[in-house]
Amino acid sequence: MGKNEGHGAGGETVRTFRVVDCEQRSEAWFAARLGRLTGSVAADMLSEVQKGEAAKRRNLRLQLVLERLTGKPPSDGFVSSAMQQGIERESAAAAAYEALSGRIVTHTGFLQHVDLMAGVSLDGHVGDFEGICEIKCPEPSAHLAAIRTGRIPDSYEKQCLHALWISGAEWCDWLTFNPDFPDGLQVKLIRMNRNDSAIQWYADKAIAFLAEVDKEEAELKERAGAAA
Repeated sequence: MGKNEGHGAGGETVRTFRVVDCEQRSEAWFAARLGRLTGSVAADMLSEVQKGEAAKRRNLRLQLVLERLTGKPPSDGFVSSAMQQGIERESAAAAAYEALSGRIVTHTGFLQHVDLMAGVSLDGHVGDFEGICEIKCPEPSAHLAAIRTGRIPDSYEKQCLHALWISGAEWCDWLTFNPDFPDGLQVKLIRMNRNDSAIQWYADKAIAFLAEVDKEEAELKERAGAAA
């Protein structure tokens, strides 16, 4: 049982997330994540500068407020050639993970936190969410860096932390895949085990950030009501 689970009065498992069954990048998927803090922007949420607020954090807060007020996702649907290549390689990367780990991966659309405006799009999960997967197809330089260091890159590490927080899983397998490399260097698998103190630290940051988003949204709605 994951950390984000408990037991109801009848002994049934009670989770703090609900599964939205949809295809990722579909209209239903965009609607499910609208105005929510997601794993892909975890690093932006945690951005810091010596004075004031980091631009990435401020822009993210504004983006979530706008999504909630307009009911529309960001209009910028730009997909670079590198991003498109990564999308096209996703199924091969998932197959590489299953072959390497010996585990069967289940895919879901989006996990919504039941109490907070947060959620995550997993690349896959194992069993009853005891483990989760983040499967990436990055640029060659990023792939090589992970092979050399044996470490999850910082931005992806924060994404994994977010996914562990939402899902309650005990571990996250992060895999980088690039078929352009020679055999033996095409795949690197790194596991992040659950660290409750790190996840609590992240949760505190996320909850504080979401409170700021809620406050700004409420203030703008109040202003709109006063002007009506």
